[in-house]
Amino acid sequence: MILEVRGLVRAFGERRVLDRLDLTIAPGEFVALLGRSGSGKSTLLRALAGLDPGVARLPARRAVMFQEPRLMPWKTVLENVALGLRRDDAREAARAALAEMGLAGREDAWPAALSGGEAQRVALARALVRQPELLLLDEPFASLDALTRIRMHGLVADLWHRHRPAVLLVTHDVWEAVLLADRVLVLDGGRIAHEVRVEAPHPRRRSDASLAALETSLLARMGVEWN
Repeated sequence: MILEVRGLVRAFGERRVLDRLDLTIAPGEFVALLGRSGSGKSTLLRALAGLDPGVARLPARRAVMFQEPRLMPWKTVLENVALGLRRDDAREAARAALAEMGLAGREDAWPAALSGGEAQRVALARALVRQPELLLLDEPFASLDALTRIRMHGLVADLWHRHRPAVLLVTHDVWEAVLLADRVLVLDGGRIAHEVRVEAPHPRRRSDASLAALETSLLARMGVEWN
């Protein structure tokens, strides 16, 4: 396993958000984490990013991408991607990462000049240029419009197949989880209450009846019933 969590507890006052949670992720595996609002999804991801007690195994090379791009407004796109990168060819590596995101020619742009989708692609370039063994994604598409989100889904799937980091995607979007992940987990009561493997090959389509059935089943697990 590249990630191993055993008995992780996080509490806020009297309330245990994570209650002796166990989780493992294999190298190159894409895992999606679902749960109701307030179930502790983002708390878990932040615990992994910060190496809290209870995390038994976590790779040194890891990167986090948040719902907001979190770009430095006083730095150019290229400078944002290269920020904190400790290698002699940092700028060249950042330039290559931007090209892979379809942003060649935007290196000298300022964050304020970017669209929402462009800003998230810069944030993704900043994460992947570090060649992480583990990529943590905290609802990175939630603020995007529907068409931009679809494009980002395709981009993330393509980049994952190309670079093969282990990925933990925190999301509230059940279809997003089914579309992208090898394994989908449902967080409830502070623990992993349910998990299912998604066997369908990529690329995945809504027209696949088995995926539609899986989406409906996961929604039911989260308390959403369709008539």
